[in-house]
Amino acid sequence: MNAKTVDVALIGGGIMSATLGALIKQLQPDWSIQVYERLGEVAQESSNPWNNAGTGHAGLCELNYMPEAADGSVEASKAVAINEQFQVSLQFWAHMVAAKMLDAPTSFINSTPHMTFVWGEANVEYLRKRYAVLKDEPLFAGMEYSEDPKVIAKWTPLLMDGRTGNEPIAATRITAGTDVDYGSLTKQLLNYITTNGAKLRTETQVTGLKKLHNGHWKLSLRDSVGNTPHSITAKFVFVGAGGGALALLQSAGIKEAKGFGGFPISGQFLRTSNPALVARHQAKVYGKASVGAPPMSVPHLDTRVVDGEKSLLFGPFAGFTPKFLKEGSWFDLPGSIRFNNIFPMLAVGATNLDLLKYLIGELMASPQKKLDALREFFPDAQHEDWELITAGQRVQVMKKDPKKVGVLQFGTEVIAAADGSIAGLLGASPGASVSVPVMLDVLKRCFPTEFAGWEPEIKKMIPSFGTRLSDTPDVAKKSFAASAKTLKLST
Repeated sequence: MNAKTVDVALIGGGIMSATLGALIKQLQPDWSIQVYERLGEVAQESSNPWNNAGTGHAGLCELNYMPEAADGSVEASKAVAINEQFQVSLQFWAHMVAAKMLDAPTSFINSTPHMTFVWGEANVEYLRKRYAVLKDEPLFAGMEYSEDPKVIAKWTPLLMDGRTGNEPIAATRITAGTDVDYGSLTKQLLNYITTNGAKLRTETQVTGLKKLHNGHWKLSLRDSVGNTPHSITAKFVFVGAGGGALALLQSAGIKEAKGFGGFPISGQFLRTSNPALVARHQAKVYGKASVGAPPMSVPHLDTRVVDGEKSLLFGPFAGFTPKFLKEGSWFDLPGSIRFNNIFPMLAVGATNLDLLKYLIGELMASPQKKLDALREFFPDAQHEDWELITAGQRVQVMKKDPKKVGVLQFGTEVIAAADGSIAGLLGASPGASVSVPVMLDVLKRCFPTEFAGWEPEIKKMIPSFGTRLSDTPDVAKKSFAASAKTLKLST
């Protein structure tokens, strides 16, 4: 069965496809959109609220965005850039809430202070330097710093409960942080586009992509129910399938995907809904990563709000499986190996022995070791209050590098064909938090002619579009205040 040709095919029912669909629906409402999700529901992989920490990644508390250089210096450009991107996402969400395209903002975003917390003289000295660099940045206005246990206990008592000794400690806090339920947001965005004409098909897997002579793409499909094969053609395809994106981009045969590999990292969290504990911790508190740990494994103790209920999450505890998706196949990793990416993948393995050692240690970690890691943040933690849950899979990008045979890249990367007919997203954190600017980049790269005509409408949705907020303090302040007011956030 060969269906009609659609303007846009979105593969994967996660936050990226949902965001791109919502942007297109407003910029080009006459375009037909078809969304495919292989599972029975959308937002069940990385966008599911229990498969991620729900941090609105804005560089406020994530120390891995500001590593200490060999000479001891600390540089803010990456943290500032990520905050710039998150502000774009906030503005778009605020626009959609104001236009009643999304439900009440508390259904997907809530104010939650973002903190960092370190111990030991060397780490305290690092945090002092980080604060000194950030405190005058316009996008980090209001950041506080303290080495006083009484002040830190006032910010969030759980960190100080049961803490003894004279070890130096330090923390920063900024009250303008957020907790985001990306599962709820994804479902609401997809509800908006389907209410306005887009079609969503679940339990349908895209098994292959083939470029046709007319420049369109043939999507080979298979339904889970009945195992029925069929196909559709699309003028533009976006592969937002999380860990499944690499295989589909490889199947498309575009040269831009050659040389890329994926390194899967699994994870677990400790979770509690004990009201007495939840009431004593209202923050997302990030620490420093262990030696060799990937950035996505930086330990943090987080307030989470899911379906209106608060809980606490600690982790993640990293691990390894060859699956690229939580509901994936054990053959995902070996099946992704190609002649054009095997050498970069081998080079990454040879040059990241600390990471491999760390992952082996995490796989062998006992329940007691996990509790001990939690007790570094919350000394009075008791085993019976916490349950271990499995998080989503993250697939870090491995690729060729001009200076090396291969490099392991942390972050997200857009891969787009030269003719703009297909694009996909690889990688992980900051991911969902920067979904709006990343999808705007997809539109700009794939529709350069149309994009110029879309810019006036984009500026209505995102008032700061085309402006560096970090260079314009007054604009930055007004921009966040406007988004915060609509989204009911602290400023």
